Amino acid sequence: MATTSITEASLTAALKERLKAVHVEVTDMSGGCGQSFTSLIVSPEFVGKNSLKRHRLVNAALKQEIAEIHAWSAKCQSPEEYEKEKAATGGNDGPPMDGTTDGKVEGVSQ
Repeated sequence: MATTSITEASLTAALKERLKAVHVEVTDMSGGCGQSFTSLIVSPEFVGKNSLKRHRLVNAALKQEIAEIHAWSAKCQSPEEYEKEKAATGGNDGPPMDGTTDGKVEGVSQ
C-alpha cells in the first residue's frame, strides 16, 4: 500500500495558513495511508463566493498536496454559515462522511 507524507495535520496547517481558515477538520478516510481525505473548511475567504469559487480556492491552495493523494473532498463555509449550521445541527458539523463505514472508506484496511 502506497503511503504519502500528507497527513490530517499537514493539510489542516496548510489550510489555516493559506486560506486564513478559522476552523478546519480534516479526516483521513484511507485507513491511515494518506490517500483519501474529507474536510470541513471555514474561512472568511469564502464570503461572497459560490461553491465552485470556494472549491477552486481550496484546490489552488492545496495544489501540491492534492497532486499526491487519490481523493479529496471539501465542505467550504464562511464563518457565518458555519455558526448558523452549527446552531441548527446542535454542533454536529464535521466533514461529509458519505460512502463510509465508521468514517473509513469501505474495503480499506488499517
